[in-house]
Amino acid sequence: MAARGSTMAAGRVYDIVVFGASGFTGQFVVEEVARAAAATAAGEGQLCSGRLRWAVAGRSREKLRAVLDRAAERLGKAAPGEEVGVLLCDVSDAGSLAAMAKQTRVVLNCVGPYRFFGEPVVEACVENGASCIDISGEPQFLEGMYLKYNEKAAEKGVYVIGSCGFDSIPADMGVLYTRDKLKGTLTAVESFLSVKSGPEGLGVHDGTWKSAVYGLADEASLKKLRKQIGYAPVPVVGAKLKKRGFMFYSPEFKEYCLTFMGSDGSVVKRTQRYLHTELQETPVQYGAYVTVGGLGSVIKLMFLGMLFLLLVKFNFGRKLLTKYPEFFSAGCFSKKGPTPKQMDGTSFTMTFFGEGYSEGQDPQNAKPNVKICTEVKGPEPGYVATPIAMVQAALSLLEDSASLPKQGGVYSPGAAFSKTKLIDRLNKRGVEFSVISKPEV
Repeated sequence: MAARGSTMAAGRVYDIVVFGASGFTGQFVVEEVARAAAATAAGEGQLCSGRLRWAVAGRSREKLRAVLDRAAERLGKAAPGEEVGVLLCDVSDAGSLAAMAKQTRVVLNCVGPYRFFGEPVVEACVENGASCIDISGEPQFLEGMYLKYNEKAAEKGVYVIGSCGFDSIPADMGVLYTRDKLKGTLTAVESFLSVKSGPEGLGVHDGTWKSAVYGLADEASLKKLRKQIGYAPVPVVGAKLKKRGFMFYSPEFKEYCLTFMGSDGSVVKRTQRYLHTELQETPVQYGAYVTVGGLGSVIKLMFLGMLFLLLVKFNFGRKLLTKYPEFFSAGCFSKKGPTPKQMDGTSFTMTFFGEGYSEGQDPQNAKPNVKICTEVKGPEPGYVATPIAMVQAALSLLEDSASLPKQGGVYSPGAAFSKTKLIDRLNKRGVEFSVISKPEV
């Protein structure tokens, strides 16, 4: 196996390359890297060179230049300068991907849906000694990359870390934060996501919508993939966490809640499996939910959900869903994405209710006797919190290398970053982790 960080070697022109920089999400990632570069230049980072060397990559030089110009207009003193590289690269051109990967220590891959466009980037990075971070919320892609590239990445000493955006850093790192704040043994956690929007409402780009459409349409292949991987079962420690119904009323939030359909549950489970099998840590059971408001919101969501699940089964239905996202999502998803006002008025809170056993208590022979409540809160999830999480994950990969897993591989965020300073980094950038109520026996 290659030694940890062996590919993070001298001779690479860049520390970070943002691939897909001119895409909707990519433009915001560019701005966040520019902020990080300005902070590093001001002495806030620990990079060997004392500055963050970075580039943007995509198919059109003009569009990439336009993204850098836009970032310069918006950022003032943190504006990217002439030193930022511009690389021409196409996901359908393996040679261009290899050339990009050879020049950088880390690729931030913003080109989705990942099920269609993600693998060539992972392959190029692994073959050419670059680590790769993405913001996929697609379990089929994430776990498929583990099956195909984990051993090769370990041999090369590179890290492929998926779901490093709002999917699923708040959930995955939030569970670990909750565990670390409990004096004793945490055995079960439930998270509740609340997204609040301002008078302009909520807006999401249709790239996320497409990922959901194709992901749900291909759910059967995920079961086959997991059989192929042959995951070791994660043991249940302590009292078994009861599954809630798909919809229920929460007295804590005074709102109706639904099971969260995103990738958080599968990502957290992968992390807990890794920490248990590799580091012999006590695995934590996890349930993910989202608050949806009153009965009127529930009825509206149920209707839209049933229509979505019906159409997604058929080819013509998927075409309709992807062609008219605004209509089928009651205005939430659009091809234009959210407006600046919508983004400014939106925020998220993820609340974690944990239970476990105080020090000296045996989880196998007693009922849970300690509880804790923690919270992760931040700005608009998709295009403000996601770039923050992605870029801070990259900086953690570059600067906290001694705290990463000892060998490369394909990892979930919690598996890769559980021993690093990622949570401290996120706190400084406005994605804040805190204890709401301390453990009470």
